[in-house]
Amino acid sequence: MKTLKFLFILVSFIGLVGCDKKDNEEITNLDVEKYIELLKSDQFVSYKIPAFTSNDIPSLLKYRSDNEIVTKFPANGISSFAMIEPKFKLGVLVLWTVESIRISSLKNSNNGSFPSQNPFIALRNNPSEWVLDYNNQAYSIISQAYFDWWENNKNKDFDQFKSIDPLINTNYIWH
Repeated sequence: MKTLKFLFILVSFIGLVGCDKKDNEEITNLDVEKYIELLKSDQFVSYKIPAFTSNDIPSLLKYRSDNEIVTKFPANGISSFAMIEPKFKLGVLVLWTVESIRISSLKNSNNGSFPSQNPFIALRNNPSEWVLDYNNQAYSIISQAYFDWWENNKNKDFDQFKSIDPLINTNYIWH
């Protein structure tokens, strides 16, 4: 039994030491263009969203209507929902990334935290009713809501409007 315990500890240690911290730093310190390039080529491999700032929002919003399919994107560890064959639309992932910036700034944290459990929306008045079809008109509505939120506030200091939920005047929330 001691041999098994020792073997488990040894394998765990090697796994921890073997992690390449540089790879993690590269993922979290991406610029928007490299992030989009990695998403589009399904080469974005990370356990979290890059730690962008409000300065990156205009560049991200340029892709809000991009319908290209992305199959690799980090999953929120607290979510029990898992897609068998994930097919996210780039524009939705970009909006979720903008929401991550907003939520992280509210928490005074710039660690690329997840803004919600999953990158899809639910009905505000019935959060258990998810909108999983990315072709649903709801995604056009939230795209416009984020664009309007930014355009109406972009000349202000981000601290003045980061607490305003871009989806407040819609029937949707992030799941």
